[in-house]
This record gives sequence, structure tokens and C-alpha cells, in this order.
Amino acid sequence: MKTYKDALEYGKQRLLECEIEDANLDAWLLLEYVSGISRSWYFVHEDEEISENDIEEYQILIEQRGKHIPLQQLTKEAYFYGMKFFVNENVLIPRQDTEVLVEQVLSLSKEKENLKLLDMCTGSGCILLALLANLKQASGTGVDLSEKALEVAQRNSKELGIEVSWVQSDLFDKVSGSYDIIVSNPPYIETSVIEGLMDEVKLYEPRMALDGTEDGLFFYREITMQAGKYLKNNGILAFEIGYNQGKAVSEFMKENGYKEVQVLQDLAGLDRVVTGRIEKEEQHV
Repeated sequence: MKTYKDALEYGKQRLLECEIEDANLDAWLLLEYVSGISRSWYFVHEDEEISENDIEEYQILIEQRGKHIPLQQLTKEAYFYGMKFFVNENVLIPRQDTEVLVEQVLSLSKEKENLKLLDMCTGSGCILLALLANLKQASGTGVDLSEKALEVAQRNSKELGIEVSWVQSDLFDKVSGSYDIIVSNPPYIETSVIEGLMDEVKLYEPRMALDGTEDGLFFYREITMQAGKYLKNNGILAFEIGYNQGKAVSEFMKENGYKEVQVLQDLAGLDRVVTGRIEKEEQHV
């Protein structure tokens, strides 16, 4: 294995042998990551010799990917809503489907300024940071039970230059203040389903970010019941949901006094987001 072309062919073949779904793409992305080359550069220089250090690092990464360790955990980066985020084994890898949640919250926030946002179960912080990057003079609080997840979120906010208040808390236990918007992508996979997920997810992503308990709805019930105490009048609660949870979560919201409850679909036509607005009676002193 001497040239860039040899390396890429090795990577493709090895990942195919390991039954990696996107073997060709992942082999290229890891080569790009290791050597810092672009596709256009590669097509002109594919027969040039690759350095021994790059070969060694590339082989190690290919073997790790062959064990189904997620690509993003190997490169320590993931892209979400056009922004680059640091990720590791302590956070859920941002998914494109989640961008539907960001789009909907931004749509509901049009022409509003100085909004206060809270992101419950923030993980890497990608949802909150994407929202703050696209809202005028908004402020945000990110909440997670995992200290290690919050370390990742803090790193992302620092690297992106977006100021956020991060709180380690079991749901709302240590939350204070009132908010215009509460957004959440909580654990929502049924416990019994997790073992049937692809290895990249069930073996390498944090179980606490996946497991929604027996029916997958525990966190939706808890957050919906408590969120009203922390939302301002006409405040918005917005969830990412699993494809089969739209009816149940929208019912929870209606039962807890939310109006204008709607279920939105992702690009595949599957239920992905539920939003609602809460109206509070004015308190006269």
C-alpha cells in the first residue's frame, strides 16, 4: 500500500468485508480526515505516495470503523444545520432528522427578539446552539443529567462563540426562571427495541440518551407535566419524537393545557416533531 489510491481501495474493501453500510463513503471520509486532502486533489494525485504516518493512522481508523464504531466518533465531528460540532461517545450523534425541530421552532419564532430558550436533554448542545445562531439576541439554557455530555456541549458553545448557561439537572430539578420556548429531543426508544438497533447505535452511543423506558414515552410525560411551570404565557413546547409517537405525545400536551398542538413530518414523511403553545391566566397582584 503506497499510494492514495491503494489506501482508498484497501479502506473500501476492508469496510465491505466488515459489512459497513456506507463502506465506500466512509473509507473516503476517513482518508480525507487523515490526510487533509479534497476530492478534487485526490483525482489529480491519486497515484502519489502517501506518508507512512498517514497509512498507519488510516489503517487504525478503518479497523475501528470495521468494529462499527460510528464514523463521527472516530473523527470527533458531526455537521448539523450547517454547523460543525464536536462529538464523542458521551453524546448522541446529531441527526439530520432533528433539523426539522430546529426549522419549526425558528418558524414559530419569526421576527421575535430577546427570546429565552431552554433545551432539555441537550446532549451535544446542537439543537440549542443552532437555534441561538439563527435567532436575534436570544439567550439559552441547556440542561442534561450527564456531566460528560455537558462538557461536550460547553466545548461546542465555546468553539462556536455562542454563550449558553449549562445546567446539570435531572429534568427540571435544578432549573429556574421562565422561558419563551422549551425544546427537547429526549430519550424516546422503547427499552425492548434498543437491542434490535444497528451496532453503531446500540453498542457505541450512550444508553441514557436512547432509552425512553418501557413504552418510550416516560420523558415526554414528565417534561410535558412540568414544562408549563417554566414557560411564559404563550410559551412554546417543542419535541422531537419517534415515528410512532405523534398521537401519544400530542395527547399528553393537550391534556396538560397546550393549544395549537401540531405534529410535523420529516423528509421521509414520518412524524418527527410535536409543538404546542400554553396560555396562562394573568395574575393580578
